[in-house]
Amino acid sequence: MTSWRDKRILAPEECVLRPLLDRRACETPDKVFVQFADGGATWTYRELRDQVLETAAALQALGVQQDEPVLTWLPNGPEALRIWFAINYLGAIYIPLNLAYRGQILEHAVRSSAARLIVGHPDLLPRLDAIDAAAIQRRVPIESAQSLRQPGGAPEAPARAIMPWDTQSVIYTSGTTGPSKGVLCSYLHAASAANAFYAATADDRNMVNLPLFHAGGTGAIYRMLVKGGSIALVEAFDTNSFWDTVRATRTTCLTLLGAMVPFLLKLPPSPRDRDHTLKKVVLVPLSDASEAFADRFGVDVYTTFNMTETSWPLVSERNPSVRGTCGRPRPGIEARIVDEHDCEVAPGVTGELMLRSDTPWTMNHGYHNNPEATARAWRNGWFHTGDVFRRDADGNFFFVDRLKDAIRRRGENISSFEVEAELMAHPAVREAAAVAVPSELGEDEVLAVLAPVAGKAIDPAEVLEFLLPRMAHFMVPRYVRVLPELPKTPTQKVQKNLLRADGVTPDTWDREAVGIRVRRERLTKMSS
Repeated sequence: MTSWRDKRILAPEECVLRPLLDRRACETPDKVFVQFADGGATWTYRELRDQVLETAAALQALGVQQDEPVLTWLPNGPEALRIWFAINYLGAIYIPLNLAYRGQILEHAVRSSAARLIVGHPDLLPRLDAIDAAAIQRRVPIESAQSLRQPGGAPEAPARAIMPWDTQSVIYTSGTTGPSKGVLCSYLHAASAANAFYAATADDRNMVNLPLFHAGGTGAIYRMLVKGGSIALVEAFDTNSFWDTVRATRTTCLTLLGAMVPFLLKLPPSPRDRDHTLKKVVLVPLSDASEAFADRFGVDVYTTFNMTETSWPLVSERNPSVRGTCGRPRPGIEARIVDEHDCEVAPGVTGELMLRSDTPWTMNHGYHNNPEATARAWRNGWFHTGDVFRRDADGNFFFVDRLKDAIRRRGENISSFEVEAELMAHPAVREAAAVAVPSELGEDEVLAVLAPVAGKAIDPAEVLEFLLPRMAHFMVPRYVRVLPELPKTPTQKVQKNLLRADGVTPDTWDREAVGIRVRRERLTKMSS
């Protein structure tokens, strides 16, 4: 008897993409699975499976094998969806890249993936020319709906059955004290996260306006596949068109992160504020604006704490009344707040949140090709989140701060290490530190504190121009402060706590104050 018959572990047809998609296409072939916001096209479960079969056959013809890592680099849309599902249909490993990656962060992700094939947008693939693309042997541009497709084709069966504990994806999450890490996610991990949002049902349509290289995007899609519901696939969140898109796609549930809520609340009040289909919204974090959002737009609110590495371990009840909570551990999850020795602290005392599950494979199983980081994160048999929490006497958990130096801006996690690496590449910069400072929109802004090379001066505007082609738009600092030397400990480590405490000082340069805004790159539309 195979171990998946343990009742805690879902059967393959309940969580593994290939048998699950086959099951949906058989049981509900004419039910719409995806409503595309661009043009109003739809795919039923049967049509989706047909798309996946033709794409999987084409990938197999290129030599893609079971358990092989495959990189994708595509914006949200039909092509990104069918290619992801086709990779998993073969039992291969889906590794999506952030569309903003370039330079060192791109090179690190490509090299650590160990992939030999990348499928990408033709506007993005040329960025590989500027880096060491490592083992990549073939680049496949997706220029239209007909790219990477074998009409009428179907792939051969995998050499062995794809199981719940097999690796489904590697999602890159920002580094903290080092480069970004690729999180190993199993099918059971994905399905556990899907089922953790208990309020979503087969009758719901979940809008996906987070990118498919984020756990928020992939997770929302997999949630509705597991539950037998549907999705509305949107390229990106847009404040001005948000409610029109909700109405056009008949969206009933979605997730809003960080600054999205203040953006929507700042829209002028309208008689149509409650004229929509949206019913359930997951707000992360649960801020003071959450109640105002629920009241104005007439929706039920939920919140959670999640990471790419976990599977919604903390979840709230409907319309939580405890201000600022992240919820409580869901069934099957044990959560502790501990000191630096992993000893549990009392309620009300802050410490690091660590987690474990009573079911194997329902959280990450390590970091791709990074055993040292895996061992650090999973020491003593618990996953260490690196985040500071407190717990009240009633068992509610509250996020306090980050142990790490990561920065979160507009829904993106930013590694200070990676920002500093690009800053240090500037010929006039001797020392660099990137720290978070508060944003008026919630979350963080990036402050770069620099010290010049002897005999050279630092021009913040010129540094900005230097950074733009080298890093993702969301990583580019808003603020630049120049000091003769950065403050250090006796062991010569930069005291970032002092820089964070100083924040935006009178001598800090603000690019937005001089009219410079950095926005994401718009890709050209693919032809039909």
